[in-house]
Amino acid sequence: MRAARLIRMVLLLQSRPRMTAAELAGELEVSERTVARDAQALSEAGVPVYAERGRAGGYALVGGYRTGLTGLAPEEAQALFLSGVPGALREMGLGEAASAARLKVSAALAPPVREASRAVNGRFHLDAPAWYTRPEAPGLLAPLAEAVWDDRRVAAAYRRADREVRPELEPYGLVLKAGVWYVCARAEGAGRARVYRVDRFTEVRDLGTRFARDTGFDLARFWRERAEEFARSLLREEVRLRLSPAGARRLPGATDPRAAREALAAAGWRDGSARWVEDVVLPVESLEVAYEQLLGLGPEAEVVAPPELRDRMREAARRMAGLYG
Repeated sequence: MRAARLIRMVLLLQSRPRMTAAELAGELEVSERTVARDAQALSEAGVPVYAERGRAGGYALVGGYRTGLTGLAPEEAQALFLSGVPGALREMGLGEAASAARLKVSAALAPPVREASRAVNGRFHLDAPAWYTRPEAPGLLAPLAEAVWDDRRVAAAYRRADREVRPELEPYGLVLKAGVWYVCARAEGAGRARVYRVDRFTEVRDLGTRFARDTGFDLARFWRERAEEFARSLLREEVRLRLSPAGARRLPGATDPRAAREALAAAGWRDGSARWVEDVVLPVESLEVAYEQLLGLGPEAEVVAPPELRDRMREAARRMAGLYG
């Protein structure tokens, strides 16, 4: 609805000094032409929106204008209280601040909306780490989080597989993946940001200077792209398979899901097919890993190549037949 979009546009401009037409169009999921029309409509309605043309231009509100359209609906409040992962906030040293913020928000809400906090806490609990692990917060997570918040350059000591390096870093963001913390940072002189495991830092020292953050850096997109690159880099070998219908359905659960789905699609398999799938070329991390993964499919998968893996599977089948007579 246009009314809701106009309100959201005002709130976006109220929260940022200036936004380009492209940024507003992305946030509002409309075209830049629609953004221009909405800005004109707001101006005619008395909301002081002005536009600056040119490369550094954009839309802004005049003179610190504030709107009273900040009431929360119950479902918005529920989303707000659900948005943080309590354990992650504690590990970054923000547990008390987050708790105080929730109390202040609750106190400012109308009574029906105030119940959103209790409703969410009683129904949802976010537990990020994987099963069978007892993760501990890395000792240097808090100073790294402070550097991320304040755009501060740090000098670090970082353990690699074979040596310790001492880069000077511009830390852009933190990511919690399956209970493990990572920092996305750009090293001095490097053209692109890299990913560092926080538990491998042995020293983090504030250099006392700030860096100019690249406003085009998108942490979620950066992490998604790097994660995909990392996953692809692990798949260095290929195996050729024949799969029963059940084996084809189970393959994504036994091996890398994305690689399995792409391999099945390339072989022409369709879910629901009752025929064996021939010539499935599957990328794998190594033949050793493939051996362990494909054993789990039992008689639903036949390794065609390479010969050394086929021989290992044949020997495993012979030994298993001996066990069961």
